Amino acid sequence: MNRTRCDRTLAWPLLQASFESLGKNFDLREAFAADPQRFSRFSQDAPHVFADLSKNLIDADTEALLLELARQCGLEQQRDAMFAGELINRTEQRAVMHFLLRNPPLAKEGRAQAAIKNIANALPEVNAEVQAVLAAMLAYAERLRLDDGITDIVNIGIGGSDLGPQMAVLALSEFATTTKRFHFVSNIDGQELAGVLAQLKPQSTLFLVASKTFTTAETMTNAHSAKRWFEAQGGQDIARHFAALTSNVAAANDFGITTTFGFWDWVGGRYSLWSAIGLPIAIAIGASGFRTLLAGAHAMDEHFRTTPLAHNLPVRLGLFDVWYRNFHGFSSRSIAPYSSALRRLPAYLQQLEMESNGKRVDMDGQALPYATAPVLWGEPGTNGQHAYFQMLHQGTSVVPVEFVAVKKAASYPHDLPGHQGKLLANVLAQAQALMNGKPDAGGHQHFPGNRPSTFLLLEQLTPASLGALLALQEHRVFVSGAIWGINSFDQWGVELGKVLAKDIESRLASGDEAGLDGSTAGLLQRLR
Repeated sequence: MNRTRCDRTLAWPLLQASFESLGKNFDLREAFAADPQRFSRFSQDAPHVFADLSKNLIDADTEALLLELARQCGLEQQRDAMFAGELINRTEQRAVMHFLLRNPPLAKEGRAQAAIKNIANALPEVNAEVQAVLAAMLAYAERLRLDDGITDIVNIGIGGSDLGPQMAVLALSEFATTTKRFHFVSNIDGQELAGVLAQLKPQSTLFLVASKTFTTAETMTNAHSAKRWFEAQGGQDIARHFAALTSNVAAANDFGITTTFGFWDWVGGRYSLWSAIGLPIAIAIGASGFRTLLAGAHAMDEHFRTTPLAHNLPVRLGLFDVWYRNFHGFSSRSIAPYSSALRRLPAYLQQLEMESNGKRVDMDGQALPYATAPVLWGEPGTNGQHAYFQMLHQGTSVVPVEFVAVKKAASYPHDLPGHQGKLLANVLAQAQALMNGKPDAGGHQHFPGNRPSTFLLLEQLTPASLGALLALQEHRVFVSGAIWGINSFDQWGVELGKVLAKDIESRLASGDEAGLDGSTAGLLQRLR
């Protein structure tokens, strides 16, 4: 398989030359004036998502060079290797097959079945396991939806076991049951759990403990505290009121849990909402809704897998990310979803991008001479406009913005007149203002403009469109990681602090400073 690092390709110096001669002085306003068809040339439809890419600092020649870079880096072969189930996560010797979680059942005949077999690379046993766990999880979710005795669902997890389910349950509130309340606890700070417990009654609460290993420190601390609260409040029948999303069935049984749903080592935490980790989503929107979420993601999988690079939306977005990070030197990207339902999307995408591509060495462990993942940050519009958009418009750093808009307002929980029109007017105006700017000789009211943005538009926020949007972002991260020659599917950087925390926890109790640096020792004594 061709896996050539970007700086070792013939296209890389050509891109650098292109940037020096044209790219760094590229003006969007001039580009639109010169090409009245620029919008149609740089926009496209993908499954459930329309993308306007025309306000990016790019022209056809530069994009052609970026596509050639992708070919020379072996992007197509790396993509095909992932979909074939090869061990592309080399540092952990694992396959990366979260796409399998989104496949329709193999029992369906016809053209769809042939495509699925091609994707799964004749892995019928794995696919059968996936479908069995999915069916069992969805059956359990349906039973819970009909159980009037359970009014509150508390998901205890952290990282991907919290960010994905929480984001999706909020995003799909229009489709969620109104007979259950959903709570998410992730922080080891007891204030978060205590605040949730204060709202609950043990006899009507179900706790979901989400940890693949059933050893995650934050999750298990919260889980044991929840169990103690449950018993102290007179709760009975742990087996009814606790379930586990884990592969460590024995540990869950020792805890008193008999209902467990597992997943596989080829499912990374930040890619796990499609698995048993998505149980809160399934309870919220039902089995049919959850399957529709999977179907939307699967449609984007097929788009990424089969569409030529020049019209492949995840590929184009990933290549733009490389163009901005390595040639323009833009160190961050802002996510601005103009939908309150998507308010946790920026946090979800932070983990997806920065845990995946926040790497400083290539696949062979060699230090990289160029930058990788940008910093992702954002807030939902219009809130962000009154917070950080000042910097986007007039600050000294250029920050590409990714707007996410929803054309049709949710019919539930509100049908308030006038709001959606104002919301859409604001997102269009912000993108326009970033590009066009406004001159002011006095300086204080001068907007330089020529600030790039991407506009992703969903017709409506549904399980299918959300699934497609999230899969689009997953594959976009894969693309930039493949170009940079890094492993986007491990996360060793998460581990060191966790290991040290265990040592320091015991030192906080004992006061032992032996071997500590002066700062840590001084702070430890301050905290005792």
